[in-house]
Amino acid sequence: MNKGLLIVFEGIDGTGKSTQMSLLASYLKKKGFTVIETREPTNGKFGRQIRALYTNRRGVSREQELELFLADRQEHVHTVLTPGLQDGNIILCDRYFLSTAAYQGAVGFSPAEIIEKNIFAPPPDLALLFYVPPKIGIERITAGRGDTLNDFEQEASLQKVAAIFDSLEFPYIRRIDATGSIESIQKSVLLAVTPLLRHMNHNE
Repeated sequence: MNKGLLIVFEGIDGTGKSTQMSLLASYLKKKGFTVIETREPTNGKFGRQIRALYTNRRGVSREQELELFLADRQEHVHTVLTPGLQDGNIILCDRYFLSTAAYQGAVGFSPAEIIEKNIFAPPPDLALLFYVPPKIGIERITAGRGDTLNDFEQEASLQKVAAIFDSLEFPYIRRIDATGSIESIQKSVLLAVTPLLRHMNHNE
């Protein structure tokens, strides 16, 4: 049975990872791969509850918040990720359990314990971890997109999140300097992704 690839896009807000995910999806489709684009939080019932926290995070305890992320991911693994990988597709996912480790770790949980709680989730074949200094991330959100910062994007909190992302060490992580141009960042992404594609072509 052909196994697919799970490539996840991680980093603080404002790193441009969603733009890079779209560019990679287009590139892969042109190469003839079947691509599933997805994200967490999902649009499922738990994901919608998480999105409601963006404007008011005070209504739930941090434990309840973490449980929502885990419930959303379990549903996502069951309905999208596992079937997609079994069918041999390339899945691109905007945020996955490393984001939960960093963002929920920033409110006081142990990042290692959070990752252990995600034992049910298939590990990514590649986690692209985009880095920009939090100040630049915030400038991109506010000046670049014209958005206001949500409850997960305050600078002090993003500094903690960035520090946790920095401390994560897994063999599937590739760090991407996201301070350059969209084109230069895309080159770095393709350099990280291309070796995995050879492996997929080899399987066919």
